[in-house]
Amino acid sequence: MADTNKKIIFTVKERTKVDFKLQLQYDGMTQVKFFNAILDGYIGKDPVLHDYLSNFKKEKRIQSGEQRRRIKDNIKNAKKIENKFALADDEVENIFDILEQEHPDL
Repeated sequence: MADTNKKIIFTVKERTKVDFKLQLQYDGMTQVKFFNAILDGYIGKDPVLHDYLSNFKKEKRIQSGEQRRRIKDNIKNAKKIENKFALADDEVENIFDILEQEHPDL
């Protein structure tokens, strides 16, 4: 499957958009860079972003405390398992480098 770009569209109040654009300009970021950073953190389960979102959900009563706790526990358990069994990206890259050196015909 080809990696094609897709648009994500949503609406906000005009004042929010103006404040957002001003803050982006102040921070030297574009909308694309901002949202890519947020998506990377969200999908990558960045602990700082997930703590913020958990607090946000608590304040806005989006999920129960039990649901938020389960999510946090699941993320912690997944990290433990990943650390125990998975290889880091650089380790995987090293394995492919070693295989390529030992078997250049592959």
